[in-house]
Amino acid sequence: MLVGDFVEDYEVMVPFQALLAVGHEVQAVCPDKSAGETIKTAVHDFEGDQTYSEKPGHNFTLNATFADIEVENYDGLIVPGGRAPGYIRLNPTVLDIVRHFADPSKPIAAICRGARVLAAADGLEGCEGSAYPAVGPDVKRAGSTFMDIPVDRAHVDRNLVTAPAWPAHPDWIAKFLDLLGTKIQHWGRPQVHQPAPAIRRRWQAGDLFGRDRPLRGAPRPANPVFWSGGSRLGRGAVIFPLPGRCYCAARLQESGDNE
Repeated sequence: MLVGDFVEDYEVMVPFQALLAVGHEVQAVCPDKSAGETIKTAVHDFEGDQTYSEKPGHNFTLNATFADIEVENYDGLIVPGGRAPGYIRLNPTVLDIVRHFADPSKPIAAICRGARVLAAADGLEGCEGSAYPAVGPDVKRAGSTFMDIPVDRAHVDRNLVTAPAWPAHPDWIAKFLDLLGTKIQHWGRPQVHQPAPAIRRRWQAGDLFGRDRPLRGAPRPANPVFWSGGSRLGRGAVIFPLPGRCYCAARLQESGDNE
């Protein structure tokens, strides 16, 4: 991840943390800075003005040293937006890094003004790409077809995924993960498992949460299992089956709908 001072706060924090969350190793570097140093970020917001507003963001800690980067060891590149792209694109090593990923067609994700770095490295020629609208002329002059898409959408062309701004994060990150070959498996409908007899007796006795402590506001389960000591309205409990053979039990409320 190529960053610099006053990179957009969301556009560095969100993809950095999201990729870590799904198991990728992510290293963020800034020209002339080392691991452990921080950069300042800026929050760009859309508040009805003719362009975005800017506010101070969080400090972001770098976790790798720019001078130590060996691009051959990386599978993909992220270039966030903000004001940082305007000056890090002047660094020849930054441009060489971009060219490394563009030439062998490794996945590249750029958002908002990050496209300015790709343009400076001739990494957009012959591609379709999106960016913040004010960067559209730069994208076109770099030999790319500028894609004027909604602010919450991303566009993929070959190894490149681009987006106008941080509202596109869900689509942009999902498309980048797809380019990386990352597979995320979602749970299907939970399976109902029978609880151990000892726990079932506690539910039947109504003492798992206490006789006068119904779990209020609990969601209605798709496939509840009812255990009862004679009445679903009295001492009974409704058991919410959850993935991984876990259970959430709640006493039924007399005034509730029990169907």
